[in-house]
Amino acid sequence: MSTTKLFGTNGIRGLVNIELTPEMAIKIGAAIGTFFGQEKNLLLGFDARTSGPMFAKAVSSGLNAVGCNVYLAGLASTPALQFGVKNHTLDGGIIISASHNPPEYNGIKVIWCDGIETSHEQETEIENIYFNNKINYVLWNQIGKKYSLLNINEEYKNAVKKHANVQKIASKHYHVVIDAANSVGGIACPPLLRELGCKVTTINANIDGTFPGRLPEPRPESLTVLSKTVQAIGADIGVAFDGDADRSIFCDNNGTIYWGDKTFAVVIKAYLHKNPGAKIVTPVSSSTLIKDTVETNKGELIWTKVGSVTVSQTMKTEDANLGGEENGGIFYRPHQAVRDGAMTTVLLLNIMADTNKSLAQLIAEAPHYFIEKGKIPCPDNKKTALQQKIYEQLKTENISTIDGIKIWFTDGSALLIRPSGTEPVFRLYAEAKDAAKASKLIEQYSAKLTQILLTL
Repeated sequence: MSTTKLFGTNGIRGLVNIELTPEMAIKIGAAIGTFFGQEKNLLLGFDARTSGPMFAKAVSSGLNAVGCNVYLAGLASTPALQFGVKNHTLDGGIIISASHNPPEYNGIKVIWCDGIETSHEQETEIENIYFNNKINYVLWNQIGKKYSLLNINEEYKNAVKKHANVQKIASKHYHVVIDAANSVGGIACPPLLRELGCKVTTINANIDGTFPGRLPEPRPESLTVLSKTVQAIGADIGVAFDGDADRSIFCDNNGTIYWGDKTFAVVIKAYLHKNPGAKIVTPVSSSTLIKDTVETNKGELIWTKVGSVTVSQTMKTEDANLGGEENGGIFYRPHQAVRDGAMTTVLLLNIMADTNKSLAQLIAEAPHYFIEKGKIPCPDNKKTALQQKIYEQLKTENISTIDGIKIWFTDGSALLIRPSGTEPVFRLYAEAKDAAKASKLIEQYSAKLTQILLTL
């Protein structure tokens, strides 16, 4: 973790007891509390990671030390906690989660009073308090209090349900398989879908912070069990959540796993059919499929830098109601302008019920691009130099530098190269009308980046 930066693309993250320690968490909590101000009321919860309760106690101690009151929610998904902040008109919240990172990581996300993660400018304010020791500790008789607020998951489930076409979904008797990644995705979504008349089969639904079923990032290669389960029991759809259940990757009745672009395109088409001319917000990492879908259905596309914080903040400033990412994050502002795995599941079930089509049929109607992803290790202190070197080589191409470098090739294929904000890696996203071409782009540019890195 940098000595001048705490926050990455999506909150603070680090290796437990190596890059992120309880001692640091106390100070981070105190810095966050100083940022919000004395006597502010903040919600605190965590995902399934083994270090979650430890860091929650440390952060809550730091918050109390600067006079903030802490409302303890316990185990909950990130979107449930975000909804809880807004629903209880609290001043903000803190989520202990490292999202899709492996179990040896944990992290801290800060939520503003509207339920949306704090902006990058606000994160800089917290960093300045932390690194410049501007923490406002209070006197012994002004220490903040702790309260329990344990109905967050039920309230969240009921809020999502309000956006479901309950009768239509129930009439279809859908069978849904949920892969909860041994984390908080198994708390609210299974009972929600059962209340919508679905038959629900769960896998990896027991809470276990070692993530024995699969790692918490839902990728096609790690979702073989979901695919096979859907096929074996004849389910209509499968959904896999990440570690904090704000992202969801889907599987159709044939067992085919889809990247988030494809399901987001289905949601965009249905949304624009009912809301012509609406704004759709998406990061530059999204597929050309998104651009095609928005243009074909007469919407307005707004590109952003990569990161859910940027998408949410852009939706606020642009007054947009729908956003999405290629990683399975969909932001539906009528509910809340944040990534929300359970809400996305309901949106897809609504569309399937409205159209009387399967997920496979809905996706088959969209333009077809093959998506491949890759990454190469890169130390944080070499990311800037590597990006500059690759830019020098590619600056004569048709590129965008909104975030990293995106190249649009003349044959319709595209490639995004960008440094990760959460891990010591460079990420590559390729797309093409031909699967072999997409794979070749990843292979070719991974080798190119690795070769440049050897010279730095």
